[in-house]
Amino acid sequence: MNNKINRFWPLFISIVSLIGFILMALIISRYNDLTFDRVIVNFIQGLEHPALTHIMIFFTELGSSKIITIIGIFLPIFMFRFLKQRSELILLPIVFIGARILNELLKEFFHRDRPDLNRLIEIGGYSFPSGHAMNSMAFYGIVTFLVSGHISSRWGRAISIVIGSLAILMIGISRVYLGVHYPSDVIAGYFASGFWLATAIWIFKFYKEQRRTRCNKES
Repeated sequence: MNNKINRFWPLFISIVSLIGFILMALIISRYNDLTFDRVIVNFIQGLEHPALTHIMIFFTELGSSKIITIIGIFLPIFMFRFLKQRSELILLPIVFIGARILNELLKEFFHRDRPDLNRLIEIGGYSFPSGHAMNSMAFYGIVTFLVSGHISSRWGRAISIVIGSLAILMIGISRVYLGVHYPSDVIAGYFASGFWLATAIWIFKFYKEQRRTRCNKES
């Protein structure tokens, strides 16, 4: 029963995330200039301060493809000794690369221009959905999943989830603060990447369960 419940949650999150993204896509396709976006942008950018700008630039770099790729090269070396199921490491490149490809396809499909509201850094490309939001959800999400699954302490698992969630949240906020994304871009990025992340986890769990069942029958 517990195995079925564990497999159910990723599938449920995947479906909810897909529905969430479809709704966001329909909204921005019909209303490109959202009051919701402007209210949140005005609030977040109203907090502008030189020290806070440095912090936001740090978090936005943490969600960049370059930094995540560097972390993704060296992190498995340490995780290889930590994880009991070392086959889980295959999820890291699959989830991140898949999210990058999905983001490029979605941006080319929607062609939403970036906001021009007190932009603090310059960047090209389309805006919807946020690539940094998708990067962070995919990479830090799968790392959190892998690490928390091998921590025996409930508090330890909770702390790892909180740290991973805060990193993902701050990366998304940094994109709005720096003026390169609308909040709806970030939210849609979370939904799109959440769909891919949860789907990958569900498929992996399903594969492991099927493999375990075959091994038990053979033995």
